Amino acid sequence: MFLQTIAMAPPPGANGQPGQSSPVFTIGWMVFMVAIFYFVMIRPQRRREKERRTLIAAVKSGDRVLLTSGIIGEVANVKEKTLIVRVAEKTKIEVLKSAVSQVLEEKGELPSEVKA
Repeated sequence: MFLQTIAMAPPPGANGQPGQSSPVFTIGWMVFMVAIFYFVMIRPQRRREKERRTLIAAVKSGDRVLLTSGIIGEVANVKEKTLIVRVAEKTKIEVLKSAVSQVLEEKGELPSEVKA
């Protein structure tokens, strides 16, 4: 009986007129939503991109790298925008620096995605 009374009651402030919210409330709500979006989506993405640029800039000859294609190799030569990567004995490929997804520290180290 109580729930029926609540369901049939008009919304607060409705005296035959549709309820309206103030423009200040609407603008405040939009600013709040943009701030939440920024802190949840944009800020972490910028931080990851900055870390990635730092990683790519620090690659030097002799580093073992994991490429986005899944190839693991050793950097033989660093050029302005590309790397020469040795993937096997007497086999070298030239790749863009942006293809580096991870720098491996030790000779037998596995990529972090593979570690359990």
